[in-house]
Amino acid sequence: MASAQVTGSTVDRVRTDGPAGSGGRARDWAEIQERMLVPLYQDVYRRLEVGAATSLLGVGCRSGLALLLAAGRGAQVAGVEADGGLRELAAARGLQVVPGGGPAALARSAHSVPRPAHSLVTVFEQPPVPALVAWSAERTLPGGQLVVAAWGRPERCESAAVLEVARRYAPLDAPDPFAASGPGALESLLAAAGARPSGGGRAACPFAYAGLDSAVRGLLSTGLFERAEAAAGTALVVKELEEALRPYLRPDGSVRMANEFRWAVGTRPRR
Repeated sequence: MASAQVTGSTVDRVRTDGPAGSGGRARDWAEIQERMLVPLYQDVYRRLEVGAATSLLGVGCRSGLALLLAAGRGAQVAGVEADGGLRELAAARGLQVVPGGGPAALARSAHSVPRPAHSLVTVFEQPPVPALVAWSAERTLPGGQLVVAAWGRPERCESAAVLEVARRYAPLDAPDPFAASGPGALESLLAAAGARPSGGGRAACPFAYAGLDSAVRGLLSTGLFERAEAAAGTALVVKELEEALRPYLRPDGSVRMANEFRWAVGTRPRR
C-alpha cells in the first residue's frame, strides 16, 4: 500500500484557514465534503417523491447541495444556515438561505424564512438534537413531513475510527456523533417533536477522497473536530487524523471509507 503523510503545507493550510466557520473551511466543505452525502439526499427525495408540489426547507443546509438537488426535481427550496461563508456559497448558487444557528438563533431568524411553513423540512447535516428537531417541526405544515438523518451504527461506518480523534481531544461534554444511530433513536426524536414517525431508510455514503490532503481538509470542514482543535491545537489534530486515515489509503494514494447513514421521516398531524 502506498505510504503518505501530512505535509507541512497541509498543516499550514488548515491552521491558516482557522475554525470550520472560516472561508477556507467553507470552500473545503463545498468542494470536497458535501458530495459524500448525495446518496442520502437522493434516497430521501426518491422515497418521498420530491417534485414540483414540494416546498422544502433545509435546516442547517450548509452550502446548499441538497437544496440544489431538490430544485432539480422541481421543488421550491429555501434554507437556514449559521455560517456566513457557507451562506455566501449557497447564494452564489442562486439559493435563498437565511442566517440561523442553534435553536435559539433559529427562533430569532424564523421571520426571515421565505414562508412560515413547508411541506417538507429536512435536517441532514446538523446533529438531530431535540430542540432543533422541535424547531424544525414547527416549520412543517400540518400534513407535511419532517426528515432527520444521522450516522448509522459505528460498526457500519469506517469513519468511526477517524471520528474518534475528535472525541479523544475534545472536552468530555462534546456531542457524540453516533448518539442518534441506535434503533428507534431518530423516530423517538420525531415523536417528541410532535411528528408521527412514518418511514425511513438507510443510505450507503462512502467517503472518498483524491488523497490524504483532501481527506483531512474535507473532514475538518464538517465542524466535528472544532472542539478538539480548540483543546489540542490544529497541528496535533491533523497529525492524528493522518494516522487514523492510514488504514483506508489505497495503492493509488486515494482514501475511501464505507459509511452508512440513517434517516427517518415523521408526518405532522393535521389540526
